[in-house]
Amino acid sequence: MSTSFTLSSTAFADGGSIPARFTCDGAGQSPPLAWHGTPEGTRAFALLVTDPDARGFVHWVATDIPASSAGLAEGASGSGSAGREGRNDFGRTGWGGPCPPSGVHRYVFELFALPSPLSIPGVPSAAAVRTAIRDRLLGEARMTGTYRRGA
Repeated sequence: MSTSFTLSSTAFADGGSIPARFTCDGAGQSPPLAWHGTPEGTRAFALLVTDPDARGFVHWVATDIPASSAGLAEGASGSGSAGREGRNDFGRTGWGGPCPPSGVHRYVFELFALPSPLSIPGVPSAAAVRTAIRDRLLGEARMTGTYRRGA
């Protein structure tokens, strides 16, 4: 029996523009996320947010999000409810909002359903998450947002 594992946000549609309040031009809080159709056997989630238009620049790493969670509230980064947060490419832990130098950039939100927490030692990096989920992935949900400064 297959389920449709999906990721969404009440702040923007898949493929839509991320509101400025979630970026460097606003308060910079993490956006609200919700997921549905969690695969059977899921015991934890991991989340990566990257910008493929900036060579995969990492905006958020969160691991060991409890399986009982059906989403993350607005501003969850830094609140303790986003699991173990890792280092982004701004050099900080947690969410780093979009701040493209020019043009429209895409931000890919990837949520991974896992059979157990990753328990990565130290501060988790996106590369460590990608290595740790290999051969353990129960499902993946993805959505993309866009942002252009001054738009």
